[in-house]
Amino acid sequence: MKRILLVEDDLTYSRIVKTFLEKNGFTVQTAVKVKEAQQLFSNSKFDLIIADFRLPDGTGMELLQWSKSNYPQTQVILITHYSDIRIAIKAMKLGAFEYITKPINPDELLSTVKESLSAKVSDLASPDTATAPTTSSAKSKVKSSYVVGSSAEAEKLEKHIQLVAPTDLSVLVLGETGTGKEFISRRIHDFSTRKDGAFIAIDCGALPKELAGSELFGHVKGAFTGALENKTGHFEMANGGTIFLDEIGNLSYDVQIQLLRAIQERTIRKIGGNKEIQIDVRIIAATNDNLILQAGDGHFREDLYHRLNEFTLSAIPLRSRKEDLEDFAGQFLEESNERLGKSVKGFSPEVWEIFLAYDWPGNLRELRNIIKRAVLLTAGSHVEKESLPADLYEPSASLVGSNGNPYAITGKTDMLSPKDYKSQWVEQEKELIQKVLMDTKFNKSKTARILNMDRKTLYSKMEKYGLD
Repeated sequence: MKRILLVEDDLTYSRIVKTFLEKNGFTVQTAVKVKEAQQLFSNSKFDLIIADFRLPDGTGMELLQWSKSNYPQTQVILITHYSDIRIAIKAMKLGAFEYITKPINPDELLSTVKESLSAKVSDLASPDTATAPTTSSAKSKVKSSYVVGSSAEAEKLEKHIQLVAPTDLSVLVLGETGTGKEFISRRIHDFSTRKDGAFIAIDCGALPKELAGSELFGHVKGAFTGALENKTGHFEMANGGTIFLDEIGNLSYDVQIQLLRAIQERTIRKIGGNKEIQIDVRIIAATNDNLILQAGDGHFREDLYHRLNEFTLSAIPLRSRKEDLEDFAGQFLEESNERLGKSVKGFSPEVWEIFLAYDWPGNLRELRNIIKRAVLLTAGSHVEKESLPADLYEPSASLVGSNGNPYAITGKTDMLSPKDYKSQWVEQEKELIQKVLMDTKFNKSKTARILNMDRKTLYSKMEKYGLD
């Protein structure tokens, strides 16, 4: 019998989920804090962690990173509210199997749990696999899943991809989380002269700082404690192909120096080694940060930025390409039908109205997940409004349950009206940002790290709240 660790500080909610999962044949143990969950692992083995994002002594993200470092065989599902969806997408990149949103639909929860427990660990991101080479065969889905789109913005992006792909220029792909920066990078590789070589994707945000240099450039036996054998780095593995460095702004200053040297000299040196290794690698980097601002603050080398930025592409947020919604939705519907063994043919007119009116803060990743969930819940030939999360068309629904559905597992509630709740949240957020800014003496980079948000978001909120 599969063992599940449920980490949730709302005891009533935790009890409901625990009972539901136990009735479906799982053994469930509960915890309310990150440290408590970590202690339970010292005495028991678990196949799956289901963790709320917001916990009394930390976050589900912290628990995810800890489990992937210490127990890579254990799957992790993150529970979020829709306000946390950008964070949830980042958690996916760090190795979470999936995220589900409150109020939870029981069918969706059960399906996701079963899917996570049946998935092969080698298919998931972990400290070993999150940064492992992504070869052409392993990433064949990216090529077949790419949607060009029909909007003017999409056509311009595709034109630029086709223009830069045959060259050997380094490319910097800019864009918000979830806009498909890796898909764009893979498409550049597929239309380049290196298409038969390896395409290796590295999430720099998931690289442990102390091991980033070793992961990228390799090390020799005995170079540091734990270096028990020689290691081939990702740059050497990508020789003759393309290396994709996602979230490039997360690399430490020391690693940036090594990367700059690799670009300039076309050689690398393993950690602890004294031999120069020739490499022939095209570099595509991606970020949702403003690297120029980071360079101004001394957190990103300006000379490295210019080396990487020989050609710039901007991934388009979904809210700015609503004309392409039909193309993406059709692709994701086809994928979901195949994955879930369904035969849903399309979306009702009411669903299309909701899709077109929604802002899509999580971009393509959010659209894909919502369509997959909707296909799972659809019994007829078309997706109807009832199969969508209520948050898409009733922003206050997450505060009052599941729109009257007696079978929904609801999250934490509040007696405040939606208007009062929002006002209170805004004031609390403003006070928190102001306090951290004062504590860090207005060091914006440090403030962003403490608040677990990217610098672009922090600048936006500072401007919004008049904290400049």
